[in-house]
Amino acid sequence: MKKLTEQEIKEQVAELQYWDLDDNMLVTSLDFKNFADAFAMMTRIAFEAEANNHHPEWSNVYNNLTIRLTTHDAGGLTDKDFHLAERIEAIINGE
Repeated sequence: MKKLTEQEIKEQVAELQYWDLDDNMLVTSLDFKNFADAFAMMTRIAFEAEANNHHPEWSNVYNNLTIRLTTHDAGGLTDKDFHLAERIEAIINGE
């Protein structure tokens, strides 16, 4: 997978609803009603990540879920990261 250029990254980030750039990663932080809802979202995202063979760095503290995406093998962001970010947004939006 080819690492994206800065221009490609800026263009693709602009199309995302929940994501920002931080330290060459796509990052989002989501708050839910409670721990169970946050964990349920993690479970849904885990199935999508596994299906795409691309796994996020994430942390969960009570009702907050923070997700970081990067392609370690490429040394930065790739189309794979943006595809998973789009799929995660679809899950968040109930699609």
